[in-house]
This record gives sequence, C-alpha cells and structure tokens, in this order.
Amino acid sequence: MRILVIEDDALTGPYIADGLRQEGHVVDLVSDGAEGLMAAAARKYDLLIVDRMLPGLEGTSIVRTLRGAKSPVPILILTALDGVSDRIDGLNAGADDYLVKPFAFGELSARVAALGRRPPPSEMPSVLTAGDLEMDLLSRRVRRGGVDIDLLPREFSLLECLLRRKGRVQTRTMLLETVWELSFDPQTNVVETHISRLRAKVDKPFSRELIETVRGAGYRIRE
Repeated sequence: MRILVIEDDALTGPYIADGLRQEGHVVDLVSDGAEGLMAAAARKYDLLIVDRMLPGLEGTSIVRTLRGAKSPVPILILTALDGVSDRIDGLNAGADDYLVKPFAFGELSARVAALGRRPPPSEMPSVLTAGDLEMDLLSRRVRRGGVDIDLLPREFSLLECLLRRKGRVQTRTMLLETVWELSFDPQTNVVETHISRLRAKVDKPFSRELIETVRGAGYRIRE
C-alpha cells in the first residue's frame, strides 16, 4: 500500500515509516499538519496515519477537511490523547480507527492490514448474509429463514461486526473496541451478556447455530 504518515515526533515518525517500509509499503512522511493535508489532497494514498497534536493543523481538522471533500481514504489516528471523549472526537471527525500511544508496532501493523482489507465504500455490501441469516444495513432489517428478528441497536451492531468478518474469530477486545468503542477492558461481562441475548434471538429458534464460541479466543459466525 501507499501510506502517508503525518507525525511530528522526530523518533516516532521515522520509526513508523521504516517499519512499514520493511513490510513492503511505500511510505511518505511529513511532520506538519498543513503540509500533510496538502499531500493527502494532491496524491492518491491507500491509507493515512495521522497524529492529532500537529504543528500547522490539528489531526482531526485534517480528517474533517478530507471527509468534507468526500475523500474515502482510510484514516488511522495515532495519538497520546487516550480519553473516551478524545476517541469519540476522532471517530466522529471521520477516522476509521484510533490507536493510542505508546503502542506496539505489531498492533499498528495489524490495524494497517485490517484497514487495507476493507473494500472501497462503493463496493461495501448493503446486505450481509450467513447461511439463511440476512442483515439489510440500509433498512436495518434482520431475517432468518424468512422470519424477521427484532434486535436492539447494540445487538444489531454486534451481529453486524460478526457478519462483516464471517468465519474469522473476533476477540473480546476487538468486539469491545468495535461495538462499544472501548480501548480498555471494563472488567464486566457485557460482551458475554450481549452474545447470549443475540443467540437467544438468532440461533435458539432455529435448527442450526451460527454464532460459535472459540474457546480461549472469542466468537465467530460460521460460514
């Protein structure tokens, strides 16, 4: 992928750029927010990695400007601001992911790979399926075997997360980050509780279970 890194820290920027280049990516590195915005607007990138606290132009302002210009490029915000409100601000600005410093390069690399696998918005399916289960994202309607299933908003989001990664294990941490937008474990059984409720509606009334527990790993939708 061709990646633009907008990071003003003299150690972090080169560290990210060198690591991504070693993985085969083409990387441009800029240290000023305004310069980064101009580069993002002038060239075609597959991914942006943007610090929040930048000279010239703050990171979320870069994101909002690009989204306002209808740019579909995936954006990962990388920052030391780790409050829940900070993460919400970044995601609401239009970022696709949010990683807090300090970070492990392996996690950054995994998130880069995940964003790179996402299809362009024009190719995103509006209907997700698994066997006889069907989720219409536009009408927010869920049906199985022709029977409507009434889901609460959080249950819908949880099922959508599992369906988008059909066949792949989703860890408890991944579900907390995606569905509840939490980058920490609140030490509650909120995931388990919602999985149980989802199973009661999606699996129990039917002959075949679709939601599978992978012991010691997480959950997945059977293909």
